[in-house]
Amino acid sequence: MFHLLYILAFTIIAFLAVGNLIRSLLSISTDYQYNSNSRRRPQQVPHPEFLDAAGNVIEEPLLVMKSIGVEDARQQLESLYKNQPENPSN
Repeated sequence: MFHLLYILAFTIIAFLAVGNLIRSLLSISTDYQYNSNSRRRPQQVPHPEFLDAAGNVIEEPLLVMKSIGVEDARQQLESLYKNQPENPSN
């Protein structure tokens, strides 16, 4: 008897979940269609990191990374490690 109640309860919950999913998809679809058909387009505002002190957009790259090999990186780290002072002054 309890098995039938569990099956009935989970069947009802499943139908409610699927109905909620369909309503959500329809809501998202109508919102998307409304926003794509709207006349006014929001003006794109650049991220503050792309602006200089005067508020103008920077056209040059902000970060340039040099690609190095694993051996070169290991040699640089070893040279930094070897050049450390033995007794740091406190």
